[in-house]
Amino acid sequence: MPDSNFTWGVGTSAYQIEGARHADGKDPSIWDHFADTGRMPESGDVACNHYHRWREDVALMADMGIDAYRFSIAWTRVVHDGDGTPNTAGLDFYSRLVDALLATGITPWATLYHWDLPLVIQERGGWPERSTVGAFEHYAEVVGRSLGDRVHHWITHNEPWVAAFLGHFTGDFAPGLSDGGTALRAAHHILLSHGRAVDVLRSTSPGCEVGIALDCRPSTPASDDPADVAARHHFDGFRNRWFFDPVFGTGYPDDMVEAHRARGRIPGATGDPIPWDLDGDLHAIAAPIDFLGLNYYTSLVRGAGREESEESGVAPGPDVPEGYTEMGWPITPDAFAEYLVHVHETYRPAAMVITENGASYSDGPDPDGTIDDQRRIAYLDAHVDAVARAAAAGVPMTGYFVWSLLDNLEWTSGYAQRFGLVWVDHATGERIPKASARWYRDRIAAARVSASSRGPG
Repeated sequence: MPDSNFTWGVGTSAYQIEGARHADGKDPSIWDHFADTGRMPESGDVACNHYHRWREDVALMADMGIDAYRFSIAWTRVVHDGDGTPNTAGLDFYSRLVDALLATGITPWATLYHWDLPLVIQERGGWPERSTVGAFEHYAEVVGRSLGDRVHHWITHNEPWVAAFLGHFTGDFAPGLSDGGTALRAAHHILLSHGRAVDVLRSTSPGCEVGIALDCRPSTPASDDPADVAARHHFDGFRNRWFFDPVFGTGYPDDMVEAHRARGRIPGATGDPIPWDLDGDLHAIAAPIDFLGLNYYTSLVRGAGREESEESGVAPGPDVPEGYTEMGWPITPDAFAEYLVHVHETYRPAAMVITENGASYSDGPDPDGTIDDQRRIAYLDAHVDAVARAAAAGVPMTGYFVWSLLDNLEWTSGYAQRFGLVWVDHATGERIPKASARWYRDRIAAARVSASSRGPG
């Protein structure tokens, strides 16, 4: 790793672990509604019950020797009615968590939005409506004023592509809408709210660092056939460039504007403005950030007819072939290293942090209570090595966060997919660190020794 200042962490999100759906004045989110209407196999009503077991979870992190904990704040816990008055009880929960982390020597990294929009805002139109940008600014100000004296690392949004496209294009995620134009409007307003929140957080949390966590899907063409090459380029624009380009100041990619227009998602003729992209929006979206968070799990091969498909061709489940995780995703650490170099050379972020990287495997306790998840260890080890290779190639890598601390509610996969370093019995809430938790502790310790032996410079 680059130096002794490199940050080693773990990540979670509020809806996936907190539970306590009705505690202390929490309002419903779009994911509560998604579960209530039968769109999920399980709900987040209890999840990992982190809301009541957070002290235990902080102790687990301390035992791993991590530097930082990336968690998300539930908008529905801290602001009444989406854009109303602050909810003191909800803010106090996060304040206690932050204080405990700091007392343990763990740096808090807070994410404002990990997809759990207040249901009341969705009922007013949600992210496709421009008014949601203002509601998000208000939420950012409430949280910044409450925690900004102690939280100095902020992530505005987690994976805007997922929130916009899985939530509004495929309908697989909350709020469950299925319209391309609606997805593009949602994406634009999410990005705009990111840019606006950067300024809000800097004003309420002086001296802080602010970034955004973009997920990515690198890809290669299925063959040298021009149709496959074109399909891969379209997939890159659909999946990656539509978000990376405006965040880094080059606006929406022209080829994708016309591709979306040809599919009826953007009205007007070639050269016409995008109706929901108003004057000044792109400037706001490109607000300078202190770091780029990158979430990486896999890469794909794309060919003609699959230019907007996320499918790998392998079904998720415990019987995946070698070389795949139980999400059905190919294991591609070399593509990871190459993509880090590509992002650095293309966009030149000031710093890059891997804000999510991990693998789902269902290994459970042996008769003696141990969990020997060697496949996860192999996955993580290869991907940490990929980060080191990118750093050696000049990429400004400054941190790595494993997804995830706990086996949690994996959205529409329910509790079947287990990404955690810590096994959770979802009937009792019992936690058991896996072999991967011990491996991560040892890998961090070895990296620190190596950095120390190199000395400054």
